[in-house]
Amino acid sequence: MSTSLKNKTNKPLLVGITGGIGSGKSTISKIFMSLGIPVFNSDAVAKNSINTDKEVINQITKQFGAIYIDGKIDAVKLAQFVFNDKNALDKLNQIVHPKVRDAFKSWVDENSSSPLLIQEAAILIESGAYKNLDKIILVIAPIEERIRRVAKRDRISPTQVKERIKMQISDQEKLKYSNFCITNDGKQLVIPQVIKIVEQLKSLN
Repeated sequence: MSTSLKNKTNKPLLVGITGGIGSGKSTISKIFMSLGIPVFNSDAVAKNSINTDKEVINQITKQFGAIYIDGKIDAVKLAQFVFNDKNALDKLNQIVHPKVRDAFKSWVDENSSSPLLIQEAAILIESGAYKNLDKIILVIAPIEERIRRVAKRDRISPTQVKERIKMQISDQEKLKYSNFCITNDGKQLVIPQVIKIVEQLKSLN
C-alpha cells in the first residue's frame, strides 16, 4: 500500500475511491456525502455519456455496431461485447474515459471552495485517472460477498459475475496504488473507518 502523501494548501485535496465490482464503492461514497464532502461519480457520468453524447454514441456504434434501441444503449448486448473481450472493454473505455476526465475537471473547478473532493470510479487505476489525484481509497470485500451482491443487483448468474471480476485488476494490485483501505464485508462497521480517513485527510489540507 502506498504511504506517500501530498499536502496541498491552496487547492482541494483530490481523493479517489475505487474497488472491484460489488465491493460497495457507492455505499462508501454515500457516507462521505453524508459528511458534507462532494463526490463525483465517474461511472454515472460514463453511463450518461454513453446514452446522450452524440460523439460517444457515434464512436460506440462504429466500434460495436447497432447496439442502440430507441436512442438508448442495449446494456445486455454491450455487456456481451465488453465482458467477454478485454480488448473490447479497453476500446469502450478509450471512447468514454476522455469525457469523464473532462467532466471531472469541470466539476473540480465548480467545487474548488471545498477542501476535500472525491472521485468514485471503478477503473480509477486502469484508466490512469489516479495519477491526477492526491490520495486513493480502496474498498474491499470478500469475493463471495461481491458475487452475491452483483448477482442480486444486476440479475445475472454467479458465473457471469466471476467473468466480470476477471476483467478487473485484483485488489492486491490496486493496493499498490492505494493510501487507505476500507473493509466492507458486512461485519466490520464502515462509518468509523470512513470518519477516521476523513480526519486524516483533513489534517493534510
